[in-house]
Amino acid sequence: MADEEDPKEYRWETGYEKTWEAIKEDDDGLIEGSVSDIIQKAKRKRQAMKRGFSKLGMMRHLYVLLDCSEAMTVPDLKPTRFICSLKLLELFIEEFFDQNPISQLGVIAMKAKRAEKISELGGTSRKHIKAVHALTNGVPLVGEPSLQNGLELALKTLRMIPQHASREILVIMGSLTSCDPNDIHLTIENLKTEGVRCSVLSLSAEIRICKFLCTETGGLFGAVLDDAHYKDQLLQHIDPPQAGNQQEFSLIKMGFPHGKTESGKEPPLTMCMCHIDSADEPAKLTSGGYHCPQCYSKYCELPVECSACGLTLASAPHLARSYHHLFPVPHFNELPLEQVQVQEPRDPPVTNCYACQKPLASGTDKMVYECDACKQVFCIDCDIFIHETLHSCVGCTTIPASAQTLQARKPVPPPHSMSII
Repeated sequence: MADEEDPKEYRWETGYEKTWEAIKEDDDGLIEGSVSDIIQKAKRKRQAMKRGFSKLGMMRHLYVLLDCSEAMTVPDLKPTRFICSLKLLELFIEEFFDQNPISQLGVIAMKAKRAEKISELGGTSRKHIKAVHALTNGVPLVGEPSLQNGLELALKTLRMIPQHASREILVIMGSLTSCDPNDIHLTIENLKTEGVRCSVLSLSAEIRICKFLCTETGGLFGAVLDDAHYKDQLLQHIDPPQAGNQQEFSLIKMGFPHGKTESGKEPPLTMCMCHIDSADEPAKLTSGGYHCPQCYSKYCELPVECSACGLTLASAPHLARSYHHLFPVPHFNELPLEQVQVQEPRDPPVTNCYACQKPLASGTDKMVYECDACKQVFCIDCDIFIHETLHSCVGCTTIPASAQTLQARKPVPPPHSMSII
């Protein structure tokens, strides 16, 4: 009887989050609602952790290590883990370059105990999406992955990146095992010494060596529940991380290209430098483009690193989108819908979300979110969209008085937050 009344858990259960207790079936026997609540709570938790006046790694160099072993053929993520990962990875690449326009990304495939580069580090999403799409029918899913070989291959390139840039590795792991040639702890120690931040997203279960890798290098570890949770866990790596101790802060020389034209004359037909050596997309004679202000080399899109002089070329909108991460939108107050409608009567009464105009129903929208500046009320979807994508409160930008108050309270950037010339 004493053993049955003892509320203590086993030692291996101590401190473990019992996520299965939060998953409950609805009236139809489905669990989508519980999983959706877990995702929404995780998004709100990440928003609460964001703080302004922080030093971020704005110029990111990220390698994505994709597991291409036999374990990716398991159909628990429809249609298979591999196909689901490729589709979400294409979405991740688009969002990554949209929110981090002055960053670079590369893809490495881990298959048959080896690691192979699918795409080199680059600043354009089109090349990476094309390389990921080619994996659909071009890679046989056999053997085991080698986590150590993948980390070593990424480290060879990231070691040459300047110290002022953020160096990161994101591992998408579907297998529970890894076939490594040597002691992987030595590789983890080298990653820690070089200041490379490693994060792991497991599609099967929590793996101790992957958890240890994330803990030692300051990364994030996650295990997915379903495809919706997989998407949420993957997209949380879009925001730039906190700057590491090894990361230097210095002035970065950047160029803002311009169209080189002569008065009264049309620009001549020339080839761009980004396609002059490309075998997949041969260069064409065009009149438009962007010209490097230092060596006058021509490029068809921005941002890009000039292959002739090495100058980073960007435009003002690219820096503006990167600037949003330094000063995030202040957190909205979470309030019960009944309190807003009954205890705080307003004129006009709050019945719809201010942004999307969706009716706020007490059954589905139990909690609403209020901005401190404009006092407008939003649903949870608009709250997350404003903080993660829009980076600007809809009420503060559409109400003149709130916009003036917000402009007056705009903080001064701290030194070395983002120094670019």
